[in-house]
Amino acid sequence: MLDLTRLRVLVAVARHGSVTAAAHALRYAQPSISHHLSRLEAETGTRLVQRAGRGIRLTEAGRMLAERAEEILGRLAAAESELAAYAGLRAGQVRLAAFPSALGTFVPRAAAAFAADHPGVELTFTEAEPPEAVRLLRSGQVDVALLFEHPDAPPKKDDGGVRQVLLLSEPVYLVAPEEVAGDRLVDHVGRRWIAGCERCQAHLLRACAAAGFTPDVRFTTDDYVAVQELVAAGLGVTTLPALALLAHRNPRVRVARLPDDRREVTAAVYGEAPDPPPTAALLAHLTAAAAALSLP
Repeated sequence: MLDLTRLRVLVAVARHGSVTAAAHALRYAQPSISHHLSRLEAETGTRLVQRAGRGIRLTEAGRMLAERAEEILGRLAAAESELAAYAGLRAGQVRLAAFPSALGTFVPRAAAAFAADHPGVELTFTEAEPPEAVRLLRSGQVDVALLFEHPDAPPKKDDGGVRQVLLLSEPVYLVAPEEVAGDRLVDHVGRRWIAGCERCQAHLLRACAAAGFTPDVRFTTDDYVAVQELVAAGLGVTTLPALALLAHRNPRVRVARLPDDRREVTAAVYGEAPDPPPTAALLAHLTAAAAALSLP
């Protein structure tokens, strides 16, 4: 059986990049770090680290084991927290990862209702786009992750243990300067375009391809305030989901709903139901807050 202390050492080396930094983070002596790594290699019968100049780096097997170890240690920490709060919602904590437009709209309402109902439970937030939020969820660093996905996205690989609850299906809008006409993507073939995060840009490219053209993307930012300011300045056109426009609406842009476009927002948790009481309570408040939204 793998030793948890040695797995923690391997994860620390992977995170911090050196024996010295890992020793500092764990408050161990450097020889102790090296000893644990050697013992872990003996336990696994696999070379996990190799010398690189004056330092070391993980082998492919070492990186694989470090990723799994991070998940294992995270799940153990989450289990300890869940057990501490399982007797009820009088104490404990619940941790949420969410993307910016969710944090700017329905999450605060859900958080306020949760805090009012369960004042003894600590609720914390981490801003994270969906890929990072899933990683945090799988590693046990958060209990709930808010995700979004466009229905036309390529099939995802199996998330293994991640369970999602649909919160809302939000429309997507074309956003253009006030003086620019055209409510369809194809009306802006010759214009410059502004794209969002990697996933949003991929969706924009797919949507424009379906309309018969490739957009001339000149600017890329996932800041929905900056995007609208760029549009208002006449530097391009873009698309934005409803939550982004609900969180912030620049009065100098014109929006038109794209009837065949939408984005699905889900709350993801790890493991099978039933969820721990704090997690279940937060999910209920997130569901209610999302349902109460008045989308543009």
